[in-house]
Amino acid sequence: MNIDTLKFIKACIKSRKILWTYHVNMRLKKRFIPREAILLSVDTYEIIEEYPQDKYLPSYLIYAAYEDLILHIQIAVDIKNDSITIITAYKPTLEKWETDLKTRRKP
Repeated sequence: MNIDTLKFIKACIKSRKILWTYHVNMRLKKRFIPREAILLSVDTYEIIEEYPQDKYLPSYLIYAAYEDLILHIQIAVDIKNDSITIITAYKPTLEKWETDLKTRRKP
């Protein structure tokens, strides 16, 4: 099946077809990232990495900007059930990412 993954992710966010893992709920709280930052930054989403063989479903690392906050959001895509799962979210650092915060630094 050929699908525009980013378009699918954005549609699921906008229609709130989202599952939130226990992990992401704990991480958002600990990292002081409001859930609204994920939901309201949808128009800025860019796929920066793909994990097609991830544990349960293909997942994608998303770059997002919300107000003055830059986020990375890992999202698993469930085409069959017409939904996505937010796996984790974090604020990228220059220690691990280039200055564009979209390119992983080489080890």
